[in-house]
Amino acid sequence: MLRPSFAAFAALAGAAAAQTAPAPVLPPVVVTAQKHPDASTPTQPDLPTARARIELTPGGAGVADAESYREGRVSTLSDALGYAPGVSVQPRFGAEEARVSVRGSGLQRTFHGRGLKLMQDGVPLNLADGSFDFQAIEPLTARYVEVWRGANALQYGAAALGGAVNFVSPNGINSNLVRARAEAGSNGYRRVLAATGDVFAGGGDYYVGAGGFRQDGYREHAKQDTGRIFANLGWQLAADIATRFYVGYVNSVSELPGSITRAQLEDDPRAANPGNVALDQHRDIEWTRLSNKTVWQLGAASQLELFAYASYKELDHPIFQVIRQRNQDLGLELRVVSEGDLAGARNRFVAGIAPSRGRTHEDRFVNVAGAPGARTNESEQRASNLELYAENQWWARPDLALVAGVQWVRATRELDDRFVAGTAADPLSESFEHRYRRASPKLGAVWTASPRVQWFANVSNSFEPPSFSELAGGVRPLDNDAQRATTLELGTRGRLGAALEWDLALYDARLHDELLSIATNDLGATITVNAPRTRHRGIELGLAGQAAPFDTPGRIEWRTSMLLNDFRFDGDPTYGDARLPGLPRDAARAQLGWRFASGMLVALQAEGASGYAIDFARSFFAPGYAIWGLRLAGDLGRHLSWFVDARNLAEKHYAATTGLVRDAGGRDAAQFLPGDGRAIYAGIDWRFNR
Repeated sequence: MLRPSFAAFAALAGAAAAQTAPAPVLPPVVVTAQKHPDASTPTQPDLPTARARIELTPGGAGVADAESYREGRVSTLSDALGYAPGVSVQPRFGAEEARVSVRGSGLQRTFHGRGLKLMQDGVPLNLADGSFDFQAIEPLTARYVEVWRGANALQYGAAALGGAVNFVSPNGINSNLVRARAEAGSNGYRRVLAATGDVFAGGGDYYVGAGGFRQDGYREHAKQDTGRIFANLGWQLAADIATRFYVGYVNSVSELPGSITRAQLEDDPRAANPGNVALDQHRDIEWTRLSNKTVWQLGAASQLELFAYASYKELDHPIFQVIRQRNQDLGLELRVVSEGDLAGARNRFVAGIAPSRGRTHEDRFVNVAGAPGARTNESEQRASNLELYAENQWWARPDLALVAGVQWVRATRELDDRFVAGTAADPLSESFEHRYRRASPKLGAVWTASPRVQWFANVSNSFEPPSFSELAGGVRPLDNDAQRATTLELGTRGRLGAALEWDLALYDARLHDELLSIATNDLGATITVNAPRTRHRGIELGLAGQAAPFDTPGRIEWRTSMLLNDFRFDGDPTYGDARLPGLPRDAARAQLGWRFASGMLVALQAEGASGYAIDFARSFFAPGYAIWGLRLAGDLGRHLSWFVDARNLAEKHYAATTGLVRDAGGRDAAQFLPGDGRAIYAGIDWRFNR
């Protein structure tokens, strides 16, 4: 049975849909003064091309135009992906770090994500061990964002349970000549972006975007300060060869207020965990990345793509101990895309090979008020991967496409203990070498029932070797197996004019050796274990529409995203078929507004989720919640737009996310991470072109 919060959002969406008479409605007109807003290049497909790829996919996939989230504050991944069907984003404390989960991927990870392939323009942003940092992304410098859920990301070589998220950058052809954006608001929040892009003689173009973000934070000891630069430079080297270089730099400093008890959450959610303050807990990252994407056109319908990337990251992370890391990662990917005929019918074939390698030097120290004391550990960590993948889509009939694919992975994870002399057999040494390999097949079909309605189905395997966060850290044994799953998916997507657009997927995943993280204390220490068998089932639903029901120049606009999650142990010796902790059973977000003829928007926003257990024994729970806010946005002339974004206006005290423990024993535990209270943000966005 649906919980009240989920049912309430369904009612809100239904009420809006009931008002949408099937009258002809013109799409919104947004004047941004871009030179060629839909220009496609070999290295960066345009938005219509991205949407056309979605329609070829036999499963859950979607694309979010960046214009859809720029009418409000854009600070966290929740701001950018909050309405993406199937994506759950729970910021830890109004921060850029969050629990990001698709179909239960990385279910218990509230930091240093896992279970997704994060990409920029199709080039991986993950470290070689599979982990990724949320600070590596600036949503304001994306043209659009692709979300490929589950095995639907196979065409990018991804075989993780969650799939892949791809942020596509502007370039000098489709960007504004000059863009400046500023946001400010509650809790000392400030964000700025300056960007420029243009073309130059010789078939080249450039784009540079630089941004800064700072906030005091809703909670004590929650200051953040981040600066980013993202740039790309492209050339059309010949009629059939194009190349583009990308540069990224991030410097992020974040205080960590830590978790508090439920009693504190309800009484004083601004409070920090005293232990976090005493240890001056931080997570500070400096990250530099260089990549290249080169495309050769092999005739009219085929192309060869070569990706190469290198990154260097330094981490200074005082928590219950001080962790310092230096990461160096390298990767290549060679991908061929061919479209033509097979047995007299349309056919599309994608194949690739992707080797990657990473090296991490890690030091651990006693935390002395945030500074390193005596050394407690030192290690050299090495991760390497070789991925081979292929996917073929063949149209058995003009309206029916059959899809078959496979990914094969060989991965190694090695750790040399530099603190304790000896071999991996030494009981005091943490040295290890683990090898993983597996093939993950996929079968699917897409039926285009009408030009505007599609039905799809697929069955697939997924495979995720553990990252070093699941293997290292001083708790033995450190021999976690890779996580595997078999997923069945059914769904539909389409539109009925402007009145209704939908994306619906139902999935059932049977997992083996799911990687589950458990907190061992209130200061951030965790251990990861394999759960022998678990089951993830769910419903992913996105709805949107617009209409002019009163025969006026304005129109109603509405959108909603809903998730129903049923994640359980499967015949576990200890927990039986009990529900897994860490994620709400149901969650939803909705917006209902009126767009005036001038383009101004006035909208009501709402968000909510059901309660869930914070421990595997299901003895203590995070409460459900519902919050609401208002959004106003509009244009001032051709070049300047503005917004006012008011959130949680009822000042609801709620947990945005939580840590997890094995057994709370029915007692309140310091595992709750409060969501932000009442806050108001405002911003302006100026864009200019010759």
